[in-house]
Order: sequence, then C-alpha cells, then structure tokens
Amino acid sequence: MTSHDDVLPHLHTIRDLIRWGASRMSEAGLHFGHGTDNAIDEAAALVLHALHLPPDLHAEYFQSRLTPPEKQAALRLLERRIVERKPAAYLTRRAWFMGLPFYVDERVLVPRSPLAELIERHFAPWLPDSRVVGDILDLGTGSGCIGIACAYAFPDARVDLADISADALEVARRNVAEHGLEDQVEVIQSDLFSALKGRRYDLIISNPPYVGLKELDTLPAEYRHEPRLGLAAGAEGLDVVVEILRQAADYLKRDGLLIVEVGNAQYALCEAFPDIPFTWLEFERGGQGVFLLNTAQLRQWRE
Repeated sequence: MTSHDDVLPHLHTIRDLIRWGASRMSEAGLHFGHGTDNAIDEAAALVLHALHLPPDLHAEYFQSRLTPPEKQAALRLLERRIVERKPAAYLTRRAWFMGLPFYVDERVLVPRSPLAELIERHFAPWLPDSRVVGDILDLGTGSGCIGIACAYAFPDARVDLADISADALEVARRNVAEHGLEDQVEVIQSDLFSALKGRRYDLIISNPPYVGLKELDTLPAEYRHEPRLGLAAGAEGLDVVVEILRQAADYLKRDGLLIVEVGNAQYALCEAFPDIPFTWLEFERGGQGVFLLNTAQLRQWRE
C-alpha cells in the first residue's frame, strides 16, 4: 500500500477517505459479505468507526475536514482491512442486526442473516397472533443477535440462547448484558437440544452451520477468520440441520414453528428429504435458504 505520508496531503474530508479506501479495497479484490456488499459501504463503516461517528451520520458532515491524527486513525483501519482480509466487524468489534448494535469478535460469526426481516415482521403471516408467543429458542446462537432481536420483537416472551461453544456464549452474554435483557434472556451451553430437556417453545429459530466441506475450501479469505465450528457441517452441509429436524418436535409446543436458515444447502436438503413439506420463505431485502415447518409436519415426517 501507499505510505501514509504520501497520501495524507491529498485526503482532506471524510468523503475523501471513504473514496480512497473503497478504491484500494476494490484494487485489492476484497470480498464483501459480512454486513456490507460493496467497497464504498465497507470503507464508510471503517472510516466512521475510526472517527467515533455514528454509522447513520448525516450526509452534510461528509465534507468535514479532518485533523492529521484523525486521518491516520482511519487510514490504519482501512489498511488492516486490506492487508489482514478480516471482515470489518472484527476490526471495529461492532456489527448491526435488525438495526441493533452487537459486540462481535473472532469467537462468533459476523451477523448477516436475512432472518432479521422475519423478526421485524413478527413472523407474519406464519404467527397469526404474536401476542401468544411465550417461549423462543435461538439454537446455535453465536453472538446472540437473533435471539436478542426476538426479545425486542416479543417483549413478553422468554428467550433461550443455546450454543455448544463456550467461547461464543461469552460473547452472547456480553450482548445480553449490553442490551439489558438479563431478566428476559437466558444463555445456555448445549449441544443442540442436549441441555434443554423438558423445555417447550412456541418458536425455535436457528442459523446453524450449513457449509459443506468442498464449499468451505473455496470461501474467500475473509471467512477463514470466522470460527470453523460455526460454518462447517459435514460433506453436504447437512449434518447439523438433520439433527435439528429429528429432534425439534420434542421441544416445540403443539402449534409451534421451526424456522431454520440453511443457505446454499437448501438444494442438498430438498434432494435428501423429498418427503418433508418444507415451506421456503421469501425476503424483500434479499436472502434465501430459510425453511419453515410446524410441529405437526415434523412429527408426521419423523413417524
């Protein structure tokens, strides 16, 4: 990269730094798939973080001139993104999900699930009366973002966050505390349902590992900073979701729903289980590979 001394005299405003950073990222061939999908948004997120400014800063401030120390701080962060190929969220320790801020680090995946759109809609039309939702499970919770977002959407519901990873649960507990939800949300170490005996839920929502081994080897460098435990799920990416399908009915209430994101493993799943009546959900803001099943469908298939 160009030395900072050569660059600094030519960069004066926030807009200048964002443009320069985006150009360098595109030149370096970085991948964007961890909260942003393009170089300009990624550069903006890093520059604004370095300047201690909010991500929704009004456009009129982008012409603000910066001091030399401010320029240096922003350039250092942009340079780390390019050289280390880490997702921006790991550099800023901050990610956003359903408009809510979450602490993240390399112990958890970076939040990016289309499930946020479903939570915002209170799972309509699949949950015709969201007032009757009393118990929710976020299975394989990672940072806790999905379950915490559900706690905001359903303030009268009890929410369990379950994960096999003790490291991930440390991050989840921090996020529960930062959002002040300790009285509503419980964090549980569990290998899928192993520590949840006797519990029943109106809604089980999960973004489990679903990347097949061949696909895992072809992922861009940015994904290699994420915990493999949160991505890899056997040869076809189905190992974890199959166990969820087998067990979920035992942990759902009579009219409960199971909603699971499986991404590109959707096609392998349909081929492996053609007799399961998956409902594949659609998203206005992009996303695919999320299915819905109710308790009766799960029981009928299993029997």
